[in-house]
Parts: sequence; structure tokens; C-alpha cells
Amino acid sequence: MAAKLEKKENSVVVLTMEASKEEFAEAVQKSFNKNKNRFQIPGFRKGKAPFHLVKKYYGEGALYDDAIDFIVNEGYRGAVEEHGLSVVSKPEMDIIEIEPETGMKYTVTVTVRPEVKLGEYLGVEAPYHFHGPSGEDVEKEIERVRERNARMITVENRPVKDGDTVTIDYEGFVDGVAFEGGKGEGYDLKIGSNSFIPGFEEQLIGHAIDEEFSISVTFPEEYHSEALKGKEATFVVHIHAIREKELPQLDDEFAKDISEFDTLEEYKKDVFEKMKEQLEKRAEEEYKNAVIQKVCDNAEVQVPQCMVDEEVEQMHRDQSMRMRQQGIELEQYLQFSNQTIDDFKKSLEPIAQVRVKSDLVLEEVAKALKIEATPADIDEEIEKIAASYGMQKEDLVGRLAGNDAFIRESVIVRKTIDAISEKAVKTDPHHDHDHAEKKEPKKKAPAKASAKKADEKTSAVDKAETPVKKTSAKKPAGAKAESKAAPKKAAPKKDSSAE
Repeated sequence: MAAKLEKKENSVVVLTMEASKEEFAEAVQKSFNKNKNRFQIPGFRKGKAPFHLVKKYYGEGALYDDAIDFIVNEGYRGAVEEHGLSVVSKPEMDIIEIEPETGMKYTVTVTVRPEVKLGEYLGVEAPYHFHGPSGEDVEKEIERVRERNARMITVENRPVKDGDTVTIDYEGFVDGVAFEGGKGEGYDLKIGSNSFIPGFEEQLIGHAIDEEFSISVTFPEEYHSEALKGKEATFVVHIHAIREKELPQLDDEFAKDISEFDTLEEYKKDVFEKMKEQLEKRAEEEYKNAVIQKVCDNAEVQVPQCMVDEEVEQMHRDQSMRMRQQGIELEQYLQFSNQTIDDFKKSLEPIAQVRVKSDLVLEEVAKALKIEATPADIDEEIEKIAASYGMQKEDLVGRLAGNDAFIRESVIVRKTIDAISEKAVKTDPHHDHDHAEKKEPKKKAPAKASAKKADEKTSAVDKAETPVKKTSAKKPAGAKAESKAAPKKAAPKKDSSAE
């Protein structure tokens, strides 16, 4: 029997399906064949008892779990294909009725990809803001390069001043008692870095090498250690060394040392051109993001909560991985910032909502514009990805092993963004729309988009996993007393309190 489909709110659909008594009996037999080696009946070797005796001894209900799975999996997959559903949630199954004489009736509830009603998406107006670097910008950039190439020199003839790096021993006391985590030896501290509690660094200024002295501080009320919040403390400090930063001279020799140019003037011109290129790319990226935002604002779509939740989980995993690469666990960071995991995930929801809507709208625009990824497009994208990871293209192709769906979709998203950006109208954010100029089509740098993860690329049929079971509406017939229960099936840096 064909599945009956009922549409609910928020892209939820309910599929109602039935299995005849013959289909149900066949499923029970399949369940027996799968599980017969688990049944032990007196007079028979394990797994050798016939079907009718297993039913009699354990009750037919002992075979229902897998029988239900066989029926629901086949029926649900067929219903997804029959109605062409694009499922975005885990299915939930609810048994309405099971009777050996009539069969089985059940429902499966899922969330499907929502309908997107596009508004204007070609010719939208979006602000474009670009100003080349000024002479002051170039000087600041060169100064940053000097800072990176500075060397630290030891100072012996003066006391500590702001900006110095001092090597110290320290030990903290509250009410005259040393506290855990309050001691450090040979610690390098830059004055003005604000890496220690307020007031600590400032009180080192004016003291000299080999001087030992005491300073008083008060721990902040929001300090991560409950035992120290708001407490007054005394630190005994000994200064072992003072170092200051010495910048290289700004001359032709400096240019030769840090670049391929022979003169400072040539180096400055190169810095200008590179800064201009970066600013142009940033302006183009911001423009494309503004175009995407405008197209999304013009579209109507009700984003299912399950898609937002899935995006939040992905963002959570990504952030955890990034922080782990930096040597800190996300849980530690949240503890220090007085947040819970739930607080953190809640803060991600607005961003996830925007990302999911952007993905849905861009997919719909791609369909409307009939944008596809050609083999040449995919090949070019693979080359870019391989280059960004320092890999050989052949190695990446081998790792993909034909599973390049996420690359295909990434290409389609990029081409879609390029298409709507080329048709959009650039406006000057500092002038009225009357002064807006139609932008000249030209090749653009790829814009940032909410690219979906490879493991999120799941077809509608692949989503047809075993539905989560709800409470049965009617007790299965033929189940024996609990005295002979059926065998159960397995369910498918440096730590311092001064800091």
C-alpha cells in the first residue's frame, strides 16, 4: 500500500503506512532467521529449535523488534522515494497497531527541506566600500614588521619600565598563607601585557635587577577561582633580569634583510601594492557577503529547528578542534569565562540560523539559474584545496575516492555567489542610491560562504535510517507472560593564579 503523506507545520510531514498480515508474517520469519542462534529451548541445541516452538516457548513478541525494523525500514525508504522527500531530520516511528491477523500500521514523522520562496536575487543593490592604503597605513605596517624583527637585549643599568620583559620569581599569599597556583619561578612577563591580575604588572615598574619586594593586589570578583574571588593578596617578587626590545634601523639594509628589494623605497612600494591587493579582496568579499544577505532578506523560508541544531553542533565541533590545536580545551575556556556548554551553544544559534538560511536560499538560486559544477570546475577546485593543504593533487583525489559530493556543492555555491554578485549593483555606502553605479562584470575572488561539511552531505534515502521508536499505541498480540522474557536486542602552558 502506498504511504499516505500528511503535511504539518514547520516542514514536518507524517507518513502513515501499513503492512499486510502476510508481510508482517514474513518479517517475523526473517527476524527468527536472524536471531535463532540466540534462543535456547530444552531438548534442542542452541539455535536448532524450530520456528513454531520458539514462538510457543518465548512468545511471538520476542521476534517483533527486528520484524518491526524490517517492515519500517523498507516501508520508510520506499515512502521517501515515492514522495521525493529531502529529509533533514532523524525519523521517529510510532506504532499504531500490530495484529498477526491483520498486520501492522505505523507512522513515521520527519522534517523535510523547507520550501524557499525567492524574492529578487538578480540586480540587488549592495554597498561596496574600498579605499586604497594611505601613507600612514604603509608606515604602520612597516612598523609592525620592525616589531616582528626586533631583538631583545638585556638591560642592567636602569629599573623596570613599561614595555620591558622581566624574568621573575613570585609567590602569592592570602592572609599570610600561600595558595595553590600562586607560585612561579623564572617567569617571563611583559609589562603592559595585562596577562596577570590587575595591578600586578604596574607595581614592578621602578624596581631593579636582584631586588626582592612585596606588592599588594585584589583578585577580581569574576576571577575563575572561587577561593580567590575578591580576595586581597600579597606577592613576594624577585627580579632576575630586565630585557627591552630593540628595533632594527629603518634603512636600505633593513629592506634587504626582510625582503627581496635593495632599497627601502622599493620595499615601501611593494608593501603598498600588497596592502592594496588585500584591501581590494576584503572589499570584494564584504560586497559579496552583502549581496548574499540582501538576497536572503528578499527570500522567504522557515528554517527548521533541527537544521539549526545540526549547524550548532557542527560549529561546536569546529570550535573545539580549533581550540585544541591552540593547546586548550573548549571546556576549560568556557569554565574560565563562566559559561556552560549550553550557554555556548545558545550563543551560536543566531549565527547558525543565518548560515542555514543562506545555504537554503543559495541552493534555490542555483536551481533557478541552472548552475552546475562541470568536471573542469571540480578538477580546479581539487587543485586549489590540495595546494592550500600542501598536498599533491593525486593524493587528494586518492583520499576522496570518488566521494567528491561536497566539492561539487562547494563549486555550485561559489558559482552561484559569483553569478548574483556580477548582476548586482554596487552602491557607495557614503552616498545616496542615486549615485549608485552599475558594476562592470569581471572575475571576482571567491566569497566566503557557509560551506557545508562533507559529513553533512546526505541524500534523502540515506537519511532513511531506522526510525526512533515511540511508545506503541496498542500492546502487540501474541506476547507471552513476562516469566519467559525474550532475549533483549542491543540498541542500534603554565597555570598560575597570578595570571
